[in-house]
Amino acid sequence: CAGGDESGGQAGSPPLTPAEARAIAAEAYVYLYPLVQNYQTIYQFALNPTGPEFKGPMNSIFNVARVFTSADTTIVTANSDTPYSYLMMDLRAEPLVVTMPRIEAGRYYSLQLVDLYTHNVDYLGTRKDGNAGGAFLIAGPRWAGETPPGVLRVVRSPTELMFGQFRTQLFSPDDLEGVKAVQAGYRVQPLSDFTGTPPPPAPPPVDYPVITQERIATDFWRYANFLLQFAPPLAGEQALRERFARIGVRPGGDWPVPGQPE
Repeated sequence: CAGGDESGGQAGSPPLTPAEARAIAAEAYVYLYPLVQNYQTIYQFALNPTGPEFKGPMNSIFNVARVFTSADTTIVTANSDTPYSYLMMDLRAEPLVVTMPRIEAGRYYSLQLVDLYTHNVDYLGTRKDGNAGGAFLIAGPRWAGETPPGVLRVVRSPTELMFGQFRTQLFSPDDLEGVKAVQAGYRVQPLSDFTGTPPPPAPPPVDYPVITQERIATDFWRYANFLLQFAPPLAGEQALRERFARIGVRPGGDWPVPGQPE
């Protein structure tokens, strides 16, 4: 691993020794590995329509009205008593409004919201909001609007890409129709649709790279640089990101760094 120039990839910095570059690379790998693995799941579920694990396009809900088995390999330890629904989110243009339906008091349901870093940002549903349902706004890190009327609360995602999965409790094998009725009430729409206002300009199109476990082994740093553009530094991590940049690991950066070996 090497930087982009004699100073280690950042103008004005002292030259990096090979040992320093390796130490930064090891730290960056640990930091970035969750982002890359999470992107592989998002890609399989929402960005690869010809793949066997595809659920539906970004910003749409896909319900799986069955119990998961060992044949479902994208999620490592799926539950057997909570059929899933999925929502992969691109929050660059505007927030999304997710509506949870009102359901019976004795059934559990939730929407787990996971940022690109793989942090569990929040949950909607029984464990935090009860079973009365309602509208919730999911906003990206750069949104600065006001909470619109009719929204119960706002969830702020630290990243512009987000992984979401609903869980709907299944009481018994003959309860599947009850699960389907709940799943039919899950809804997502752009904020502009919810408020009846003109939508904001569309964000630039993204050329999402194909990702497989085999390609992660050979192209890890290319994926990392690609994903960092959707993940602003968290509080207190700016110095960490600046250290990564010394070896060419930066949002949207080329890899390998031009003029340097991988």
